[in-house]
Amino acid sequence: MPQNRVKFMNTFIDNVSLDEAIAHIENCIQNHIIGQVITPNVDQIVRIEWDDYFKKICKNCELLLVDGHPLMWTAKFYGKPFKEKICGSDLVLLLCRVAANKGYSVFLLGAAPGVAQLAADNLKEANPGLKVAGVYSPPLGFDNNPEEIKKINQILKDSKADMLFVGMGVPKQDIFIYENMKEYDIPMSFSIGATIDFIAGKQKRAPKWMRKIGFEWFYRLLCDPRRMFKRYIVDDRKFFGLIFKYK
Repeated sequence: MPQNRVKFMNTFIDNVSLDEAIAHIENCIQNHIIGQVITPNVDQIVRIEWDDYFKKICKNCELLLVDGHPLMWTAKFYGKPFKEKICGSDLVLLLCRVAANKGYSVFLLGAAPGVAQLAADNLKEANPGLKVAGVYSPPLGFDNNPEEIKKINQILKDSKADMLFVGMGVPKQDIFIYENMKEYDIPMSFSIGATIDFIAGKQKRAPKWMRKIGFEWFYRLLCDPRRMFKRYIVDDRKFFGLIFKYK
């Protein structure tokens, strides 16, 4: 784990720059260190407060990288600012660029059938020479099917990938990685949410100007109000109380 891990609210954050994070990830790949990377945002901080298993998963991550302007603002409010916000979706794109240059291979796990392959094709087009070791879209309910999990682990192990990008949503993606990474033996595994859909063009990310000022959540709410209303308007209100609880 990085040296600059600091206590933040109800969890920990690795207070590193993007360059430092990538360097650490490369070191893990080169030395075959098995590890998990999560980029906590407001949703995850709220979940950690009541989900002890998710809290344990975060505590045992190889890297916890701050994702979200509210967390950056909170750190400044505490007088202990973070070096840099590291968005999970942006990190994936940068790592694929690094992988194409350094010869690392990647595997995409998640999204609907055909979507991961489309994302892989887009990544290879944007990064000539990128090695995609494989893609797989697990069937619904796979997490309750030991035989399917065994099958996925074998597919991943056989791929001999250097990095695994898992897009299944929180906490399913995080639990799968935590419980299986030693079995499928890929050095670095990343929880990436809807990133596979973004790369495939199945979902649109917020415009850069909205992301820059911390309003990506509002864009996602407008695009999918039925699904996002509870998360952003109901659940995430709890975050404000947590700010003062952990000050």
